[in-house]
Amino acid sequence: MVFLTAGLFNHVNANPESETLPVLAMPIEHIDYTITQFNGTLWAQVDGTYPLYLLQESDNDVFCIPNELPMVYPTPPGTTNIHISINETEINWSNWLYDTHHTAIGDWEMIYCVINPVSEYFLLTIHYEHPIKVVNGSNLFLYDLNLQDYLTSLSNASVAYFTIRFETEVSNVRAYTTLTDSFWNPKSFTLRSEDRVKIVAIEMRSVLGQQLAGDLVVMFDDNSAQIPKEFPYWFIVVPVFLIVGSLVTIIYRRKCR
Repeated sequence: MVFLTAGLFNHVNANPESETLPVLAMPIEHIDYTITQFNGTLWAQVDGTYPLYLLQESDNDVFCIPNELPMVYPTPPGTTNIHISINETEINWSNWLYDTHHTAIGDWEMIYCVINPVSEYFLLTIHYEHPIKVVNGSNLFLYDLNLQDYLTSLSNASVAYFTIRFETEVSNVRAYTTLTDSFWNPKSFTLRSEDRVKIVAIEMRSVLGQQLAGDLVVMFDDNSAQIPKEFPYWFIVVPVFLIVGSLVTIIYRRKCR
């Protein structure tokens, strides 16, 4: 989940005494995961799409848009191939060196970027890849879903749509939500298959004034690591044919004597 720093509206074009600051809203977000195997290691390719709006408190208020929007984003351990775009234009990012973000499976590093210029509506997309974590023999990944700052009286609900494609053999897929390190709640999901690819769909709704579900954790078993390679039966067949052929030759020669 995207975290916008507390001082995002410090730099504005207008006089703060006569204008009001906007409210940031994100009614929906789409997060697509693709689970693949590379050199014997499971990886998650993550693509997040975040439509963001700046809303005004009242129609009578003068709308004040900030010059820039600083942003930090937590990344799982081993994250690589990071790309951040605003309205399909890629922007630069750097490592955030001042703090880490705590999750139920450990403290994560963060990255930092600045959105500039800022408009009343913009589309943020983030791509990154990270290795799947293995805990007690199970594979899992966590998506940090913190929507509290986006829920206001102007936009009191937000829905996150997750689509997870397993392009490797998996079984026993489970999903949980977690607000703490130790207490995880089972989360319902749908599962379908397309051309031997398992696809999981999860919907998480957050509403102002209601208890937030917390982060999403998905666990699964890696069947590809358990499937033995096909035994080379020709190792047996060829020697058998050689032995049989030798016996036939010996018998034939004896009969010919």
